[in-house]
Amino acid sequence: MHDSVTVHMAALPDRVWELVSDVTRIGEYSPETFEAEWLDGATGPAVGARFRGHVKRNGKGPTYWTTCTVLASEPGREFAFGVGSATRPLNVWRYRLEPAGDGTDVTESFDLTKTALLRIYWALFGWTRGRTNRNGMRTTLERIRAEVE
Repeated sequence: MHDSVTVHMAALPDRVWELVSDVTRIGEYSPETFEAEWLDGATGPAVGARFRGHVKRNGKGPTYWTTCTVLASEPGREFAFGVGSATRPLNVWRYRLEPAGDGTDVTESFDLTKTALLRIYWALFGWTRGRTNRNGMRTTLERIRAEVE
């Protein structure tokens, strides 16, 4: 109930972090989340800030809004947010940035909360959803790389 993808980008960590932490630009990169907006007067990626993302599941539907909370926000190093409840998110998405050679290794990952219902879902559909998530993470990171390089 976890997976990750790493892509090397010939760009400084701070430049990459600017893009991954600006949720209002996620529609430019993600194949599923086509827009997002800050909530409750938030204007940027501070821990505890909330935003909502407009998702088209699997790029086809259903389409729905989901509320997220920023869990980690360390410029040039990490950006993470939880989907659903701020205290017990169903899924945590994370970007970790590590300086490497001429740029940055960027790792996007997801971690599903280990609830009984999600374990059953993952046992039945994990093979297909896992593949979709991996492909989506790679697409997102490749689109970001195209912009920063």
